Amino acid sequence: MAVYGTRIFLSLDKVNGIPVSLVSLPTSSASSASPKLTPFPSWDMHRKDDCNQVEEAKGLQVDSVGRLWVLDKGSDNCYAKLLIFDLTNDDHTELIHRFSFYFFVNDFVLDETPNDTFAYIERWNQLHIVVFSLQRKESWIVETPGFESYSIALSPKEEPRQLYLSNWNANGLFSISVTALRNGTRIAYPTLIGIWTAMPYRMLIDSHGTVYAAFWRKSYISLSKGFQEFEEQPFYEVEKLGTSLPFTFALDSSGTFWMTELNKTAGKPSYRLLKSAVGTMSKRSSRFIPNKTKSTTDAEETSATEVQESSTLTEDMHQYWLINMIVICSIVFSAILFNLYIFVFILRIKKNYYSLPQSTNDAQQWSNFRDNKDDVGPAEVRFEEVTYTTTTRSPQHPLRLMPTSRQFFSPRDLSESDTSDAEDGDIWRGVSSFTRD
Repeated sequence: MAVYGTRIFLSLDKVNGIPVSLVSLPTSSASSASPKLTPFPSWDMHRKDDCNQVEEAKGLQVDSVGRLWVLDKGSDNCYAKLLIFDLTNDDHTELIHRFSFYFFVNDFVLDETPNDTFAYIERWNQLHIVVFSLQRKESWIVETPGFESYSIALSPKEEPRQLYLSNWNANGLFSISVTALRNGTRIAYPTLIGIWTAMPYRMLIDSHGTVYAAFWRKSYISLSKGFQEFEEQPFYEVEKLGTSLPFTFALDSSGTFWMTELNKTAGKPSYRLLKSAVGTMSKRSSRFIPNKTKSTTDAEETSATEVQESSTLTEDMHQYWLINMIVICSIVFSAILFNLYIFVFILRIKKNYYSLPQSTNDAQQWSNFRDNKDDVGPAEVRFEEVTYTTTTRSPQHPLRLMPTSRQFFSPRDLSESDTSDAEDGDIWRGVSSFTRD
């Protein structure tokens, strides 16, 4: 949503037969009927299968010189892009900048400096943000390790400015220095500022430094006046709206706060347009009191109804996406556990292959004879008995004995048959006998 002059600009989702994704409507009307939505800038900019057209608009911003910036998420065949329209020059298309990625763009903010204008683009569920320089007409990715952003806002123009981000599937509010982003950094580490009561999907900061936030599946908007001592306060709240993304909002050049409210609790969805001069609110109270509303009824224009149905389907698709992600993660986790079990099982088999079972009832003793290589003395003392509680083997030949084997060798037989082995360094001589205590 964006507001400039006497026009409000809205981005729509092209589902359920909605033919365009970017429309405009007047800020005021003498009639009590809902205004008709007009394709922006014209029907000709919404042709299908054309990468130079508006395919699916997401984020909208208006700069100080009257240019409408449109963040387009692209399509299966076209990259995401930025389009700039000159609202002071018959809505002329001033620039189309194409990115090197598809989809997953959600919102962006504009940072106007004396020498350049930067766009900071949030890509939901991605570990980076994107920076675009209008002067250089180029963009680059800034990695945010371990941080997946979901909504974005920019501090007032007083330097040094800060970029504020909320993280995906969490309630934190984080900041990044804008100076580093302007200088072309390729990596940034967001710093935690505060904790919201829920996960914000939309944030906005006014000229006084007050940040406003709308939350996933919540029927209220909160604010915080400043970031040194972050404190969430209520701004606008209704009973129940029955939708995941109930609000969108924007500020115009005079500081007026515009918002839409989607209500799905009464059978047919209703869509309201509200505004309030938040810049003149009392410091004692931050409650939003709308001074103008429009609500849809059964007799409203078909175009307004299509917008409501589009929002309904979009939120349902978002819920299905979350369910699919949970299922995929569960499958991956199960596969990892299964492979780990197989790995441990194989290790146990290999271990048992080289070792003999131990009796649980009786002690097992294995008697092995080792040549002491002593040529002095009678034959009876030329060998010594070594008792082991577990099976051992020589480095050259594994010792594999069956518990039932029983063989006896005389000293003479051992000395004659194993002389060559002893000379080669093999110290093991015969087969041991199995005894029980």
